Amino acid sequence: MKTSFFKITLCLISLTLCIHCKPNTESNLPKMNSTAETISKVLRHVVLFKFTPEATPKQIDGVIKAFEALPEQIKEIKAFEWGLNNSPESLNKGFTHCFFLTFDSEQDRATYLPHPKHKEFGALVTPVLDDVLVVDYWTTN
Repeated sequence: MKTSFFKITLCLISLTLCIHCKPNTESNLPKMNSTAETISKVLRHVVLFKFTPEATPKQIDGVIKAFEALPEQIKEIKAFEWGLNNSPESLNKGFTHCFFLTFDSEQDRATYLPHPKHKEFGALVTPVLDDVLVVDYWTTN
């Protein structure tokens, strides 16, 4: 008898919760202002460098400075940042430097890739690069 009473009570509590709780659907979420509060999707261009063992710190520093200068020389680059790998997982496969560029469109990226300043940068970095990895993606927000 106690078990049946417990089961019925539990069912009634569950039913009450289901009736009063609403899932997070678009109809009951706060409305976002479509201008200031929404973030447009952007195209990310991620470049990873693995330098040759012979590359000197001075050469690597020159590559970094040249890459940092590109946003001032190529207006299609909307944002730029870079950093050194510090992952404790040891899965970087020798890639030590990550460069992160942001573009508003595929057309902006298409302008950047053959841009004379980008080509000039490529000629500077190629002699000290062992490998390069590039991944591009659209943000999902």
